[in-house]
Amino acid sequence: MGCSCGKKEPLPEWFRQAVPEPLAMERMRSLLAETGLKTVCQGAHCPNTGECWSRGLATFMILGDKCTRACRFCAVEQGAGQEVSCEEPLLVAEAVRRLGLKYVVITSVTRDDLPDGGAEQFNRTVRAIRAVAPECGVELLIPDFSGDEVALDIVLESGPQVLGHNIETVRRLSAQLRSNSGHDRSLAVLRRIRALGRGVLVKSGFMVGLGETAAEIFATLQELKSAGCDIVTIGQYLSPSKAERHFPVARFVEPGEFALYREAGLKLGIRYIASGALVRSSYMAEEGFKGCCAQ
Repeated sequence: MGCSCGKKEPLPEWFRQAVPEPLAMERMRSLLAETGLKTVCQGAHCPNTGECWSRGLATFMILGDKCTRACRFCAVEQGAGQEVSCEEPLLVAEAVRRLGLKYVVITSVTRDDLPDGGAEQFNRTVRAIRAVAPECGVELLIPDFSGDEVALDIVLESGPQVLGHNIETVRRLSAQLRSNSGHDRSLAVLRRIRALGRGVLVKSGFMVGLGETAAEIFATLQELKSAGCDIVTIGQYLSPSKAERHFPVARFVEPGEFALYREAGLKLGIRYIASGALVRSSYMAEEGFKGCCAQ
């Protein structure tokens, strides 16, 4: 969820971050170069890459680095689906082991060209991680699989601790921003995850600063609560570029407003809300898991 901008214009002061630790950054770069693995940190131009990599954390992106959709908020390159690597799950698992991760987030590009949308690759990746790092918590951030319930079942069978799918934006803006998807389809995916149970925590997230109103944000929080979400993330949209295909930033939401949305979500009964300018779906994801487990 959410991407970085070309940084041609100055960002508000609340976007300032510490300088990343160079040795840890180089360690992560070397690992990714050696394994050929992709991360959403790079693919989505995440503004938190320096902080996370300095802490030895990364969100792995499976199924290639080309997306079969072309959403107007996303930096990931659109293109034909790439060959699915049977080695990829093992490489992700080995990276988790080498980094000594206690919690990992796995996401993917959308693969409408695959019969199962890539669901089996998610399943294989979780099982590979369990084999080498059985104590590591696993969070998955999945596409909508075109609403295919069988694909969702395949993913859930792997037993992640958290299963997320992003609503991305408010209902009114969804058709303008999202390619070959839909607001109601995403809500149906979340409801399906909730209905299947199995103890998984249900997660979603959306961006602000796209021209939505406060009333629309409150309505989206209510929709996510009704769909069964335990965890919700809310972050500032940053346009990937000034290209016409990318949606422009309408405004920068101030910290106090993010706090207001967090309070509103908690009052609705959502168990954990991360709301802030630099919040992204996988940023500090373990905190959401721990927060729910502590309740």
